[in-house]
Amino acid sequence: MTPAQARIRSAVTLAVLAVLLLGGVAWAWSAVSEPFPEREEAATCEKRQLRAGDKLYPDQVTVSVLNGGGPEGLADRTMTTLEQAGLARGELGNVPEDSEVTSVQVWSEDLDNPAVKLVLSYLGKTAKVVRRDAPLPGVNVVVGENFSGVVEGRASFPVREDATICSPEEEDASDLPTD
Repeated sequence: MTPAQARIRSAVTLAVLAVLLLGGVAWAWSAVSEPFPEREEAATCEKRQLRAGDKLYPDQVTVSVLNGGGPEGLADRTMTTLEQAGLARGELGNVPEDSEVTSVQVWSEDLDNPAVKLVLSYLGKTAKVVRRDAPLPGVNVVVGENFSGVVEGRASFPVREDATICSPEEEDASDLPTD
């Protein structure tokens, strides 16, 4: 190979490497400059109709927990314990500033709703139901600084009158993985 051919070969090799480098830089820049994907907000519940005579089970009830001024992490710990008891996870939040809860309350427009009564069984004797708009989906539990914790609740609750509850969304069978 002559010195001229060696120079041409080196120049072509450098040109190919430069094109690959520029292509890699362009790809990396486009990947880095893209916005992060938006977090998809999954609906935490859907309306479900219950008929008189049905039995309501914990896994059919979505529960959300609000911090009403208790120690940091109380709402999260309460949610975790309610999940371990079989209730479906809703959302976590804080109460509006005009609210003061010292122990535990359940906020609901329908005080006789079977889902409310089932959740109450997990909150102990000091729990009170307050007729109030529920800001989060499902049964809204509001915990305050004197809340002593979740207790063993009922395994089911009999539905005495037709009612509508907030139940976890059922998975679509077409979305399930196949073997």
